[in-house]
Amino acid sequence: MAKKIRGKVEEILKLSDDDLQKQLDESYRRLFSLRLQKETLQMTNHREIPAIKHTIARLKTFQRQRELLQASQGEAS
Repeated sequence: MAKKIRGKVEEILKLSDDDLQKQLDESYRRLFSLRLQKETLQMTNHREIPAIKHTIARLKTFQRQRELLQASQGEAS
């Protein structure tokens, strides 16, 4: 399982800032869709909602790390 997570982390690290934002937007759309499916009783796998929330949190974490890195590099120069 650690390899699977490490692979996801490496994929996220390779993304540009724009691609990271696109992934985040796509994840939010997917979450909206899943919530709609849940309310209309069309959802088959209820574990998808926490999984996509976890993905959103991971993407936001990497986005914030990049923001802080850019801010610290801006102060250093």
